[in-house]
Amino acid sequence: MPNPNVVVVIEDDVDIRSLIIAILEPHGFSVHPAADGLSGIEAVRRSDPAVTTLDVSMPGLDGFATARRIREFSETRILMVSARVDATEERLAREAGADDYLTKPFRPRELRARVQALADELPPGDEG
Repeated sequence: MPNPNVVVVIEDDVDIRSLIIAILEPHGFSVHPAADGLSGIEAVRRSDPAVTTLDVSMPGLDGFATARRIREFSETRILMVSARVDATEERLAREAGADDYLTKPFRPRELRARVQALADELPPGDEG
């Protein structure tokens, strides 16, 4: 069962990664950053996050391939983040396992609201 207040942020741009952390941490999220797809996959394995934000365009393993690998072992909700406003790319993101898609530049409140909504979608844990 994913940890409800844990978010993994997979983003190769250090400024955007720092911005996402600065948006989420004050609202009670424990954020685990990763600079590329492979380290992001490992962060998801280690922390079992409720939500993972995932950049589409990264060198090496792109966001689509990263999402497919994460889906092999995790129920984390995936919010794909991309600079491209393209219906085809959004469809590809969903086919790769994304639950939501957000374009850059994004408004901080919108990012936080979408992450919170995805975290709230998780089923309640087994109490006993």
